[in-house]
Amino acid sequence: MTSFADISGDLERQAIELPSWAFGNSGTRFKVFAQQGVPRDPFEKVADAAEVNRVTGLAPSVALHIPWDRVDDYGKLAAHAEDLGVRLGTINTNTFQDDDYKLGSLAHHDERVRAKAIDHMLECVDIMDATGSRDLKVWLPDGTNYPGQGDLRDRQDRVADSLARVYKRLGPEQRLVLEYKFFEPAFYATDVPDWGTAYVQCLALGERAVVCLDTGHHAPGTNIEFIVMQLLRLGRLGAFDFNSRFYADDDLIVGAADPFQLFRIMYEVVRGGGYDEGSDVTFMLDQCHNIEAKIPGQIRSVLNVQEMTARALLVDRAALADAEAAGDVLAANGVLMDAFYTDVRPALAEWRASRGLPADPMAAYLASGYAEAIVADRQGGAQAGWGA
Repeated sequence: MTSFADISGDLERQAIELPSWAFGNSGTRFKVFAQQGVPRDPFEKVADAAEVNRVTGLAPSVALHIPWDRVDDYGKLAAHAEDLGVRLGTINTNTFQDDDYKLGSLAHHDERVRAKAIDHMLECVDIMDATGSRDLKVWLPDGTNYPGQGDLRDRQDRVADSLARVYKRLGPEQRLVLEYKFFEPAFYATDVPDWGTAYVQCLALGERAVVCLDTGHHAPGTNIEFIVMQLLRLGRLGAFDFNSRFYADDDLIVGAADPFQLFRIMYEVVRGGGYDEGSDVTFMLDQCHNIEAKIPGQIRSVLNVQEMTARALLVDRAALADAEAAGDVLAANGVLMDAFYTDVRPALAEWRASRGLPADPMAAYLASGYAEAIVADRQGGAQAGWGA
């Protein structure tokens, strides 16, 4: 049997990147509910992310989204992050909020629009150079709403050509991380709708092009852990965007809708080497805290990932292999279920306390006075929000 003591050291290397935009006002297409104390600029977003890391020890980096997080001096922003005990991470592109991109960005039939989208991504690589970031994440809203609206083959060719121009600009230690999404905002055909399309595009680019798996970007009933396994097997799983979904791309707190699915995903990550020392797989949250408080929502999220990672590490893989080899279906399933049903929360609280972290991160945050301080301090100026 695998014990918590056996996995204690493995938990040391867990790192979950926080999205800067999770700390701003965000919501659905119907309504964004503004909250008090929300950051007014990227510097305050980084400060809030650092507070999550202070109480959890799990979130040492912050992803930026351009142009939402555009500043005059990225070196100054990076130094600000370092002063707070975190660093700047993935740089995310945005080609979904400009009128020019109504009919596509990298897949657009107009070379002028394509060039504009490519130039934006090259600007993001310049920002990576300034911040020391490794990953350029590309999610494309490109697609069509009606049959005949665009030539499906030509659009794939244009995406490939555009990505190649961006990839050529990357430094030797930098990566292009291509995200896929089943649908929305395109409803008939999305240009990068699934892991296979993303994989094929990355394969054509080169070794430093990898796939991002967003857990909310799949059709109902999709076996996401199978995709995790396959991309790890192929050496092309570059990153996760963690969230939860009940229906579509809901962007709810990770593990809220289906904790067992998160456990199964993390088991395949562990089994496939994605959690090994030196693994290049990045774990990031991509969520919208529309009705819950921003910082507590992020704290709960990283703790959910930590808990399911611990349970995945507790799987007795030797016993599982024996049961599989013997064809003992129930025993094999039982090994997984025993690990999933293990309540690791008391052991994790002790583990945190032994490392100088709060045993109860949420309680520590609520008692710290940080929430009250930012409400009092952040008066005036425009709050950061979705699209800001």
